[in-house]
Amino acid sequence: MVEWSGKPAYQQVADELRNRIRAGEFTDAGRLPSLSQLQAEFKVSVTVAREAVRQLKADGLVVSHQGKAAFLTPDAARLAGRAPAGNDVAQLRQELMLLRTEVGELRGRVAKLEGS
Repeated sequence: MVEWSGKPAYQQVADELRNRIRAGEFTDAGRLPSLSQLQAEFKVSVTVAREAVRQLKADGLVVSHQGKAAFLTPDAARLAGRAPAGNDVAQLRQELMLLRTEVGELRGRVAKLEGS
């Protein structure tokens, strides 16, 4: 799947996963394939697979926890449908607000689990 096109391998994998998220391929399970599954499918190293997932995390499409799967965010399909934020300040601000909201929700969930 990954080609020597001048585009980094992790970006090619991330782009393909982004397209598949946009198409709704992972919505039933709510998560991406494991790193080893990505390695096998795309014939890449674990480093490339990990960096592709890291890119999707940076784009707000997935969240992951060490030793666990990468799970789609509630807005993954919508976010996958638009171009990466790049240098557009307005888009970066919007992404920051989304991340702040998600972090706030996660803090609440952790507090609830800890019984605080």
